[in-house]
Amino acid sequence: MKMINNLKKILILTLIVFLSICGYVKADEEDSENIDFSEIWNEYITSSTESSNDPVLNSRAAIVLDRKTGAVLFEKNAFSKRAMASTTKIMTAILTIESGKLNDTVEVSKKAASIGGSVLGLKTGDKLSLNDLLYGLMLRSGNDAAVQIAEYLGGSVEGFASMMNEKAKELNLVNTHFVTPHGLDNPEHYTTAYELALLTNYAMNNKTFSKIVNTKQCSININGIPKSINNTNELLGVLNGVNGVKTGFTNNAGRCLVTSITRNDFSVICVVLGADTKKFRTKDSISLIEYTYKNFERYNLEDVIYKNFENWKNEHIVNVEKGKEDFLEIKLSDIKYDVYPIKKEKVKDLKIEINCIDKIKAPVKQDEKIGELIVSIDNDEIERVDILCNRNVERKDISYYYKDILFNMSRYMEEYIN
Repeated sequence: MKMINNLKKILILTLIVFLSICGYVKADEEDSENIDFSEIWNEYITSSTESSNDPVLNSRAAIVLDRKTGAVLFEKNAFSKRAMASTTKIMTAILTIESGKLNDTVEVSKKAASIGGSVLGLKTGDKLSLNDLLYGLMLRSGNDAAVQIAEYLGGSVEGFASMMNEKAKELNLVNTHFVTPHGLDNPEHYTTAYELALLTNYAMNNKTFSKIVNTKQCSININGIPKSINNTNELLGVLNGVNGVKTGFTNNAGRCLVTSITRNDFSVICVVLGADTKKFRTKDSISLIEYTYKNFERYNLEDVIYKNFENWKNEHIVNVEKGKEDFLEIKLSDIKYDVYPIKKEKVKDLKIEINCIDKIKAPVKQDEKIGELIVSIDNDEIERVDILCNRNVERKDISYYYKDILFNMSRYMEEYIN
């Protein structure tokens, strides 16, 4: 009897392992871990200093991306491929919004109603708007909402995955691949922290998307009956400046969190992937966000570029050979970044290098490139601006020389007569 019981235990354990490997034992947002934001914040305050040292993180990968310039302000394994769990739904949501069919009424399929993990609680035959599905997708992180959206817009989960991958290609996300609209574990479903930040930055430029992910609580209608749902994002509404975006959790991906923050017109995207616990992902996110706003400032790059260029012009002349003008008027092309986030301790290391020819043969065309102005810190290039000809300069031809001779002769005769 004892041997039979032991065999039963072995068979049960083997079945659990098998199902886990096959992807049937999955989780998404369905963890019982409760966190106390105040407790985590106090722990952060106690352990943090004004030091500019990079935060030490539990998360396997992380990044802070400046929204305006795309500059990477912090990164840890940000360019390595990883599972992304429900942060996948950022792509699902933006494709749904861009479809322009949010007022459509959708009937829930058996496949959508039977999906596991984090769900909105939809049943086969339920009817609701695509807009309400979208809120259920992003606030409650409903996998059932994700599948139903995929079937409605893509014809099937596979069809919608193709749409997701086409969008990823359009956004130049070369290390991102989608298989599902919800992000449950699959070895062919992956991204990087960097590309997830790029995708989020793109999505946050959409007003409908940014409104949804900045919603803490709302009511949707299923079969005309109101249902209240809350946002799973633990930082929304409690940490200064947070205005989205999405949580995620699977056994393979670990705890994930993508956060959008704006303080004093300084906007960043923070991504943490692969944290061991919900508490760690929250603490890591807080540490990265506070580190960013303590240590970086938005430097007025435009002013320093133009000031250096004008000073350089006062000391340098570009001569024109065989031109109808002896000296060339020059200007700068459009500056890409008027302001740029720079670590406060690195502002003193900002370097402006100007490389420009000192003479040119006519003819010269307006906006012809003759040099470059390069801005860098520690050999990392920030900005490269072309130096251009400000207007056309024609080449002297025979008629020009003939007119010049006649002009000089007339002056000489006039002086001789007088």
